[in-house]
Amino acid sequence: MRTIPFRQALREAMEEEMRRDSRVFLMGEEVAQYNGAYKVSQGMLDEFGPKRVLDTPIAELGFAAIGVGAAANGTRPIIEFMTWNFAVLALDQILNHAAKMLSMSGGHFSCPIVFRGPNGSAGQLGAQHSQAFESWFANIPGIKVISVSNPYDAKGLLKAAIRDEDPVVFMESEVMYGDVGEVPEEEYILPIGKADVKREGTDVTIVSFNKMMKVALGAAEELAKEGISAEVIDLRTIRPLDWQTIVTSVRKTNRLVIVEEQWPFSSISSEISYRIQKEAFDYLDAPIRRICSADANMHYAPNLVAAFLPDISKTVKLVKDVMYQIK
Repeated sequence: MRTIPFRQALREAMEEEMRRDSRVFLMGEEVAQYNGAYKVSQGMLDEFGPKRVLDTPIAELGFAAIGVGAAANGTRPIIEFMTWNFAVLALDQILNHAAKMLSMSGGHFSCPIVFRGPNGSAGQLGAQHSQAFESWFANIPGIKVISVSNPYDAKGLLKAAIRDEDPVVFMESEVMYGDVGEVPEEEYILPIGKADVKREGTDVTIVSFNKMMKVALGAAEELAKEGISAEVIDLRTIRPLDWQTIVTSVRKTNRLVIVEEQWPFSSISSEISYRIQKEAFDYLDAPIRRICSADANMHYAPNLVAAFLPDISKTVKLVKDVMYQIK
């Protein structure tokens, strides 16, 4: 099977859907003439023209609103934010308009729109450019939240998101755009709301998503050297969340560690912990543990960036804790 970069997988998903459906268009900052801030939309202006690949001003609230209105009137917009940190300015449109349109119109108006872009930390970018927002958007009824970790999942789930009748928030990572992975040349679509077991194991379940999957899989590799078999689950979709895959795994391994880039308070791991203690409490041989970003603002200094984020060594230590192997 061929291997392609993450950015190309996203581009192919958009191109294929735009060729298939003339209602699909891309709009955002620098997506057209500059070929995208991270070159995700490279060459798309040449193929589809300025009516379907549109550069916007640096005004997230404004072009998100245009997208919501366009979706309500029969098109299928893809709205690219240069970063989800900037998309906080568009939260009113996502929360109060896109997410609520179907219910507030009594089912008369749907809002088939995709909001996508990079999310989370990318190193020394400071407090205002290093935030992960999955838990924010997953808290909103009426939208679906997807957070991908590799090119294969990115392409299959972005195509599904573009075809979905509901608004979808699609989270990427700027530090993964150059990652290379296997992606079939033939068309495929992945189901929204289905997690994926990336590595099977018997001793402990590790759940993660987005670029923290690198930490989870790296920790599983280190643990295997010490005879600990970790099952690693990639959530892929945050809302709706695939509870059954997690519950089934925990009933097998009897231990659960969650790795995520959110702040710890009211996070994805908080919700998972509640649900697992409700549905699989009798199967747990140790308390559920989690590793999140620090409950603080990100700083610029490299040592503080490292202290802020989850990593492999912290995860290995936490797994050993639930295995009662900490001396």
